[in-house]
Amino acid sequence: MGLIASRVALIQLESKDAARDGAKRAGLFLAVVGCVFFAWTLLLAGGVSLIASSTGWPWAWVAIGVAVFHLLLAVIFAKLAKPSGNPAFPHTRAEFQKDREWIENFQKAKKSND
Repeated sequence: MGLIASRVALIQLESKDAARDGAKRAGLFLAVVGCVFFAWTLLLAGGVSLIASSTGWPWAWVAIGVAVFHLLLAVIFAKLAKPSGNPAFPHTRAEFQKDREWIENFQKAKKSND
């Protein structure tokens, strides 16, 4: 019972840490997205207007070109945002592996004593 309780406690500790870290990162990410969105929107509106007036191109075509450029950037950034690949709950996994090895050794010792 003590072994199971200690493993459950370890899982709870790591889960709380992961949830706290995830919530903090999500909040900061939302704040960054909001600020960047408004700043970028204003820069794009000014940039499209400036390009359209200086080149004589219709502003609608300039806006479509800028939109296509941003879609390409979004695809590139989405591919770069893949998970890091680090396994979740490394301490718990290590403890479970130790438990498996202990159980295997215990079963082998028990069979050899029979």
